[in-house]
Amino acid sequence: MTETDKLSLFFSNEFPFNKEGLEEFVNTFVIKSYKKGQTILKSGDTENELRFLDQGIIREYYATNDREKNINFYTDAGFTTDFSSFTNSTQTKKNQECLTDVDLRVLSKETFLTFTNQYQCGKQFIETIFQRIVVTKEASEFNQFVNTAEELYLDVIKTKPDWLLQIPQYHIASYLGITPETLSRIRKRI
Repeated sequence: MTETDKLSLFFSNEFPFNKEGLEEFVNTFVIKSYKKGQTILKSGDTENELRFLDQGIIREYYATNDREKNINFYTDAGFTTDFSSFTNSTQTKKNQECLTDVDLRVLSKETFLTFTNQYQCGKQFIETIFQRIVVTKEASEFNQFVNTAEELYLDVIKTKPDWLLQIPQYHIASYLGITPETLSRIRKRI
């Protein structure tokens, strides 16, 4: 399946456009490639583009001067944009870094707004994305609050097994809010 097909399939399944509009929309994205270790988004930036992951792995994290906390890993085809920053034109608090070489399909905010106004589909797209983000974030925050580190790890095994094969253990530990040593002990017990 080509990258264009992945993007077309995503939109036809998730956000039905008329066929003409979908093809035109998908063809307006441009390909950008990043190398392992490159930063895609930095805290303090204002998100000004839609980014769709074609291939590679991106980690999303918060950072202060003395520590980082991983909050997500993008491993599958889908959007990696900070939609809150994108829609509200506010500075992001998130950082995104490539854990592997990454290929993205990118569309500027200006082009996105022009297109969605033309086809009257932008409002539905943004509302649906925000609903998903809120539901996912609420579930994640609740799990982090009520579950032990071992329960959180078991949840990753069940819901995101690809992470365990593709992402370094110290990044998984950060996502779980524990040290790599604690994660090693949990893995030995399971």
